[in-house]
Formats: sequence, C-alpha cells, structure tokens
Amino acid sequence: MRLSTGVLLACLGLAGTSAVLSMGQGVGERTQFHHQGLEGALYRDVLGGLPDTVNSLFWGSGKCVGCHGEDPNELASIAGQTFPMEPMPNGWDVNVTDDWRSSIMANSTKDPFWRAKVRHEVITNPGHATGLEDKCTSCHAPVGHFAAHHDGAAYYSLLEALTDSLALDGVSCGVCHQQDAEGIGTRFSGDMTFVEDTIYGQYGGGKDEYPIQWQPMQSFVGFMPVYGEHMGRSESCAACHSLITSSVTLEGEYTGETVIEQATYHEWVNSVFESGPEQQECQGCHMPSIDEPVTIASGYAWLQPRSPYSLHYFVGSNTHMLRMLRNNIDSLELAATEAQFDSTIDRTLTMLQEQTLDLEAALILDDGLPRVDVLLTNKVGHKFPSGYPARRAWIEVQITGDDGNVLYHNGAWDAETGHILGQEDVAWEPHHDVVENSDQVVIYELVLGDVNGDPTTVLERAHEHLKDNRMVPRGFSSDHVVYDTTAVVGNALTDPNFNLDSEGLEGSGTDQVTYLLPEGWEENATLNVECTVWYQSLPPKWVAPTLEIEGDSLIDGFRQLYAEFAPTPERIATVNFSESTMGLDDRHTASLTAFPNPSQDGAVQVVSPDQLPIGAFQLLDAAGRLVDEGHCHSSTLRLALPTSGRYILRTEQGSSMTLIRD
Repeated sequence: MRLSTGVLLACLGLAGTSAVLSMGQGVGERTQFHHQGLEGALYRDVLGGLPDTVNSLFWGSGKCVGCHGEDPNELASIAGQTFPMEPMPNGWDVNVTDDWRSSIMANSTKDPFWRAKVRHEVITNPGHATGLEDKCTSCHAPVGHFAAHHDGAAYYSLLEALTDSLALDGVSCGVCHQQDAEGIGTRFSGDMTFVEDTIYGQYGGGKDEYPIQWQPMQSFVGFMPVYGEHMGRSESCAACHSLITSSVTLEGEYTGETVIEQATYHEWVNSVFESGPEQQECQGCHMPSIDEPVTIASGYAWLQPRSPYSLHYFVGSNTHMLRMLRNNIDSLELAATEAQFDSTIDRTLTMLQEQTLDLEAALILDDGLPRVDVLLTNKVGHKFPSGYPARRAWIEVQITGDDGNVLYHNGAWDAETGHILGQEDVAWEPHHDVVENSDQVVIYELVLGDVNGDPTTVLERAHEHLKDNRMVPRGFSSDHVVYDTTAVVGNALTDPNFNLDSEGLEGSGTDQVTYLLPEGWEENATLNVECTVWYQSLPPKWVAPTLEIEGDSLIDGFRQLYAEFAPTPERIATVNFSESTMGLDDRHTASLTAFPNPSQDGAVQVVSPDQLPIGAFQLLDAAGRLVDEGHCHSSTLRLALPTSGRYILRTEQGSSMTLIRD
C-alpha cells in the first residue's frame, strides 16, 4: 500500500531543535498520518516551505532541515568550525538545505517549462501519455515516481506528481543519498534503484577518519548513515544526465529506433576529465568542495567538523528559468526566497562567464582584405551547450568606425524576442568554418530531425541528429567507445579547425572561425572590433510549437511567464580591440612571396620583391600562439614551420600572409 504523501509528522527536528528525540521506528514500520491541507501548509511554513512527509522510500527535505538546515545556535553548517564548537555569528553559512532549495534540481517538478513540455508531448501523441509521463517524472519527480513503482504501480502520471507534496520536492536529498551504487554509470534514461534504510555520504571511508555518529539519524528518521564511495563520483549523475528516447513517426507509430536526447554524462566520459592527471568529477564543478571544516549536523555538541565539504550549489546554466522562478515564488509555491535565488543566479553567471569558454579574436589582413579570426576553447567537462537539446550558443561579431557607425554585424539578436536576426525563418543553420556573409551565423547547437529529415522540437518525434556542432570538451575523440552516443554531426565533421590541434590531432576542444569581411574599407580609419559568445537556454524557436497549443492550463501558465521574461541570452565572453587600417593598400600580401607554400618539410622562404628589408616579424600558429619572432635585416626571411598546420606571418610594415605546412 502506498503511504500518504500529503501528510505531516509530529513536529520533530524543526530548525532550532537542539535535543535528540527518539522515534524508535524503522523505515519498514512507517505509519500513515492524515493531516488536512491547512495543517500541512502550516507545518511547511515552519519548515520554510519544505515537505516533512514520508512515503515508502523517501522523507521530504523538510525532515532533513532540522539537522542540516540553518543552525540558529550558529554552530553547525558554518565553514571553519573548530572542536569543541564555538558560535560563529559572522561565519559563512553553508547549510545544504538553503543552498539546494533555489537550484534547478530542487525545483525540477515545479519548472513551468517542463510541465508545459510534458503536456506538449502528450497532446501530440495522446496514446503514449502514460509512458511519456512516467518517463519524464522519473528524473523530474523521482521521489513520487520511484515510491509509486516501489509500491507496485505500473505508471506514475504528471497529475499524480503535481498533487504529491513529496514529488514536488524535486530532486531532493534521498534521490542522491539513497541511490544504490550497483549499476551506476551503466543505467541511463532515469533508470535508478534505491535503498530503503540507508543514507550514503562522503565521510567514514578512511580508517583514521572520525567515525560516523549514526544514532541521531537512525533514531530520528530510521536511516543508517554509511560511507558511500559512489557519492563523489560522476557515475551517480549518469542515470538522469544521459537520456535515450524511442522514436515515433508523425502519426505516432514507433519506428523501432532510438535517439540520443541528451548525453552530458557520456560527454564527460569522452573527455580529458574522466581519468588521468586532469581528472575531475561532475561534483567538482557543480558541487565545489571547500577545505574549511564544517560540522554537518546541528544539535549535537559532540560532533567533530568534517573536511573537505561539498557545497550543495548544483550550479548549472539556466539563468532564464532561475529568474522566472525567483519572480514567481508565490504563484509557483516555491520554497526558496528571492535572496536565495539571487545567490544561485550569481553562482550560475560566475560559472558561465568564468569557467565555460576562453575567447580570442584578431583582425588580420589577408591578400589586402581584412578578416576576423575567432578562437573558442571549451573549458567545461562536457559539450557546450549540453543537456536539454533546446540550448544554443552563438558568436556575434560587430565592427564599428570611430564615428560609431556599424560597418559589419554578424550574429545580432532582437532584445525583445530573443531571436537571432535573420534566423527567424531559417529551419536550421549549418556549421560554418568560414563565414562569407552576415547571413551565415555560427550557432553551436543540437538539431533533432524527424523521420522525414525535418527539424523537430517534439522529443518523441526525434529520429536523428541533423546537426551537432556543440563545442566538445578537451580530450574528446571520435575513436572513443562512447562516440556513438556523443557524435559530432554535420559540417563540423569536416572542419579542419574544429577540435583539432596544430598537428591535426583530435582533442583540442577548440573551434576557430574565420569571418571574411567585405571590400570597401576606408584607409586611415580605426576599426573597433567586438566579438561576443552568447548562450540561450530557451530559444523562442524551440518554445513556439509548445505555445501554439491553447486551452491547456499548464501551457497557458507557462505562456504567460515566458511573455514576461524574454529569452534574453547570457553573455559568456567578450573581446574587443581597435586597429587602424592605415596603409591598407600597402599591406597587400603580394608585397611578399613565399615558397614553397604549402611546404612539405616546413622550410619556407619569404621574399620582399622590392628588395627592402623585411624588418621585425612574428610567426603565429592557427590558434594565435607565438611560434617565432625576430628582425630580418634582408629582403629574404627563412622560416621553419615546426608541425603541420596553418601559420600567420606578420611584419612591422603591416604585411600578413598565411603559410601552410602539410
């Protein structure tokens, strides 16, 4: 029999409780309590809006807040605590509950776009409603979903999730800390198993480590806390961060084929961070660790501080949704404050702008005509963007004159709608290595295609990937065993500057794009170049098919919120610089000749036909790194290109030319 999920237990362990009260009740003996909605609301208000209810597998996070929330005595969950503990009124509060509650993870069931998208999928294929809703709730409402299946249910519906106080707790404490270690890293698409009477944590594994004090948790909630080595491993994230779906035709018939909807975990596996000297787990970025000691539970004076301590930030990239949640706390019945959402938004922006991409750009003269070379380097441990396939990033290049007039603009976007200008009516934009006109925009994205090869935003209709040129992580290889799950698709496959180093080897995690600028630049003018990479989590083109459906309360509710919050992209990185066009006519590379070019062995001779000394020079590789520099006092310069690839030679007279070693 499934235990009631709309109930509250007696008021034990609320914030501020400093004594241990024994329940003496194991998990298998949990009792059903029947409180009315008002009573439950009053209790949740005391708990900061978090449910204190129980089902056959999980407690609500409100039960955890008593020990692992803010400590009113200012002893526990504060970084830098000593033993014996001393009050730290001005200390850094790192309690897990308050950091987690404003994350996308905590609000996975209350996410208004997720609710609307599930309805979109079900309305498109109503005959698949039970299967679709059951699959979607496995990761977005796991506390309700897995308890229902544990109790013998064949399916768990969206309606059940939205009326289940524990399901509305999102990806709460037990979803991670009760996940069984068996099979993790090999089970995907929301396939997880859980233990009933155990809580896994990161402490207690070392023989010299302070032993786990299990009595309070076992007595209070019936769980036995033990060391779980898998808690610190990326494999514990795999089940919900690699998703394979079954494909259907436009008529809703199953094709028998599957398609990768998202594969963030597998992208990490196919990276330099999975093993070796640069090994880094998912938790290392998304739950950053601090070395300051932290007493991890309040109310027990004998507990010793633990170190290191993982901050429960669960930082992602979806600032658009976080702002939408922050401004609709009451209507969406959220358990976080505006200040807590602001903290999560700030952390997210820091990750996006400081830990995501390196961006470089240079204005180069090639055969007398200017071009802009842009180099992106992926710094994250998976593709960028990653996760839900709506997400995209693009490059904007703008050149203005001294008078402020725009001379060139590529990748501009509409501040009111979030559309990339010129892309509104384009089905999808292919990948570009060389951009020859302003209509060709470099967009990093995954484009799903249906059985007819047309782009689709209906996830169940996805039959293939039409394009996947998202920035791959360093170390990414097409020879890796998981490449079939993480493949690059489209023009990026043949791009000689995509994920290839100067020797042509895979794994650089870079992409270099060349923008060929039109003729007609004024002499003796200064060009102001600004290059920006933008990121957008909910592009209007992706959302539009969902919003076309009218009369559904969840879709109508999201439509209103989306209209209030335009999908303004986030600025990931910007570089800007100014360069004069003085002597543009004299900077034609015909003034220099090079032979052989391309060179087989790297030996190249550069000659100035007018017999004037070449003077100071710099040799750069395709990534803009300095290879050689010096001063040539004659009209002939002999160079040795060290490895295969493209090089740029620049001289003090302003000449610039491309050299190639095969």
